[in-house]
Amino acid sequence: MLKRFVLFLLVLALLAGGLAAGAWQWWRSPLPLAQAEIELTIEPGRSVRGVADDWVAAGVQVSADWLVWAWRVSGQAPRIRAGSYLLVQGDSPERLLQKMVRGEETLESLRLIEGWTFAQARAALAQAPGLKQTLAGVPDAELMARLGLPGRAPEGQFFPDTYRYGRGVSDLFVLKQAHRALQRELERAWAERAADSVLKAPYDALILASIVEKETGRASDRPSISAVFHNRLRIGMPLQTDPTVIYGLGAQFDGNLRKRDLLADTPFNTYTRRGLPPTPIALVGKESLRAAVRPAASSALYFVARGDGSSEFSATLEAHNRAVQRFQLKK
Repeated sequence: MLKRFVLFLLVLALLAGGLAAGAWQWWRSPLPLAQAEIELTIEPGRSVRGVADDWVAAGVQVSADWLVWAWRVSGQAPRIRAGSYLLVQGDSPERLLQKMVRGEETLESLRLIEGWTFAQARAALAQAPGLKQTLAGVPDAELMARLGLPGRAPEGQFFPDTYRYGRGVSDLFVLKQAHRALQRELERAWAERAADSVLKAPYDALILASIVEKETGRASDRPSISAVFHNRLRIGMPLQTDPTVIYGLGAQFDGNLRKRDLLADTPFNTYTRRGLPPTPIALVGKESLRAAVRPAASSALYFVARGDGSSEFSATLEAHNRAVQRFQLKK
């Protein structure tokens, strides 16, 4: 009787060992997939069972019960993170769990460009792959309110950079990232401003930086261009910068800036109005922000494009007129 019982226990142990070996082999072997790649976005708060069901529905050809059982036995199931994940041929159940626990998301990207207007940034946002679109048709004022910035103009409030995000993330989330980045860079630049700066507040620096951004053809000219505008502000001279006029014309601008445009008064016409325009006119990068708060040491009041991307700077109107003759009129 005892011999039979011992034999029975031995058989059970062998069966258990075989099952354990088989389970371990399955855990480390490639999962069968309906296609070469499967992408899935896990929503926050999704249960372990729900995640397993979602993977099976997406094309993982195993029982969801097996996945749930394996994840729970591993002790890692509570650490599964929300996000967008890519499963490829050759990935095992173990590798799938690692991706979800480590947060190895598949990320898309959106690039915002220096000098873009907010309208251009919104257009890029609307075309961004994998982004959840929640702002289509939403007016700018309401958009800013949703960002927690009611009453603030959107122009210049977002930092130009490349933003990476998981599929299913909202467009509002990306804009919040871009605004926080702009605030960080603006605060950093303002803390480094020149002691004798004519700018009264960080927002003034942002406005001037946007003008420098649009006026600069060669990066090395930024501090000198900033110096021209600082000098003009200091003596009360109009800024007389074409990009602000063009911005004020909006959709009416047809690509040619005419004399009548320079005479048509708008809040952004720096020929008819003194001081800075009421808001920035574009997205600004680090270099333009720094140039705005730390202009070059220069007495120049004028500059003109040389035609090669650089600018010629002059301290007097007479010298400026000569430069215009030479570089613009080719005389």
